Amino acid sequence: MSPIIFQIGPLSIRWYGVLIMAGVILGLVLAGREAKRQAVSIELIYDLFFYLLISAIVGARLYYVIFSWDVYRNNVKEIFAFWHGGLAIHGAVVGGIVTGLIYTRLKGFSFWLVADICAPSLILGQAIGRWGNFFNQEAFGRPTNLPWGIFIDEVHRPLQYIQQTHFHPTFLYESLWDFFVFLFLLWVRRRKDIIRGDVFLAYLMLYSLGRFWIEGLRMDSLMFAGFRVAQIVSLFLILLASITLIRRHRERQ
Repeated sequence: MSPIIFQIGPLSIRWYGVLIMAGVILGLVLAGREAKRQAVSIELIYDLFFYLLISAIVGARLYYVIFSWDVYRNNVKEIFAFWHGGLAIHGAVVGGIVTGLIYTRLKGFSFWLVADICAPSLILGQAIGRWGNFFNQEAFGRPTNLPWGIFIDEVHRPLQYIQQTHFHPTFLYESLWDFFVFLFLLWVRRRKDIIRGDVFLAYLMLYSLGRFWIEGLRMDSLMFAGFRVAQIVSLFLILLASITLIRRHRERQ
């Protein structure tokens, strides 16, 4: 399928952008409802989402460009063409956390409370946004003969696998995992024995766990010193979130 839905003159409306915006809108509605339940100003959440969207796009693109600098050093204009793909979710997460910390401190709200409100929306947006990779024919895995393998056009295949036709749909694996995490987070935040921050920390741990495994199947991983960057970051986030979760619950006792 074409990555372009329709085109008006030089303006192209792409599936990638439409799906990201759909995820943002659904996430915003979901977060707004939870904010109302938690007696938090909906206007605060709406304002925060605006800044999160900007920081997430900038962070995701900057992260990707840094670890793909050989691709962009001679084509600087392409750095700004994020609609062509090349957004790294870990960069978006880092950008969002920094923005959330600054925003909640300035507004005098608990970061953990706001993070818990937003976490299910974030993972739902990721589940939806991953389908943009399908239309761009990117973020797929190694060749496979499994019945659910996805056909990839020759122009998008790695040179070493140019004769192969079907590949692991890793975008689908991640989308399904993200949706499972989304449902789990909805269940967690209804529990009576949680404290502030548990939902967000569970998001960091579970998303990173799934991403670590799925990244091992991909062939387009960003690399650093011979290691897959996403796996390194995933392990770091799992460790950091686990330690923080344990420490916060011990302090509560």
